[in-house]
Amino acid sequence: MIGFWTLFKKEILRFWKVLLQTVAAPILTAFLYLLIFAHVLAAHVQVYPGVGYTAFLMPGLVMMSVLQNTFANASSSLIQSKITGNIVFVLLPPLSYLEFFMAYVLAALVRGLVIGVGVLMVGLLFVDLHLRHPLWILMFGVGAGVVFSCIGMMAGIWAEKFDHLAGVQNFFIMPLTFLSGVFYSIHSLPDFWQGMSRFNPVFYMIDGFRYGFFGVADVDPRLSLAVVVPTALVASLLTLWMLRAGYKLRH
Repeated sequence: MIGFWTLFKKEILRFWKVLLQTVAAPILTAFLYLLIFAHVLAAHVQVYPGVGYTAFLMPGLVMMSVLQNTFANASSSLIQSKITGNIVFVLLPPLSYLEFFMAYVLAALVRGLVIGVGVLMVGLLFVDLHLRHPLWILMFGVGAGVVFSCIGMMAGIWAEKFDHLAGVQNFFIMPLTFLSGVFYSIHSLPDFWQGMSRFNPVFYMIDGFRYGFFGVADVDPRLSLAVVVPTALVASLLTLWMLRAGYKLRH
């Protein structure tokens, strides 16, 4: 397993050496969302009985930060390695595609969870949150992080330049996260848009994660888990297939 641990350590150090950019900046962005939305809507919106809007907003911001940064870590690492040519130093050693997969996914997951915990700690300075079901929080946090780590790897493998990656980020990742109930409950939407939201897997990730804090959610958390787990499995299998086939990696 020395190959796996070496690659994993390399991926951890890649973002750890620039913490201001890779960790502090996303936490600041989430903090600004919290300040703006909480200031504007806190006095006018109450989604769940006994749950203030600022408290409702916090789990969504934590999960959104985890998703966006797990994607960013895996995708940026691969596209940078491909463009600079140093991907060859990862492909030449006798690393199995499973070790390759595990190192990138786990490193992305570490970054996402570190940022998620950072956003949560900052949020606790402004709102009192109770972890009613910590196991649900952990399951949804890890499951959703794995999904977006895999999507990030697939995007990084497929992309040939930074413009391709920016397109995935702007036209796929951002809409999925912003239209998933981070800032609102889907029950506040018209029937048509409620139905459309149920086709968005990120909605189930955020809703199940939020259930872990408040014990209430827009849908049954078991249904959310039944969506997240198969999604993570399918994303993992697709990523492993791309690595095994050497798609756009081994020319």
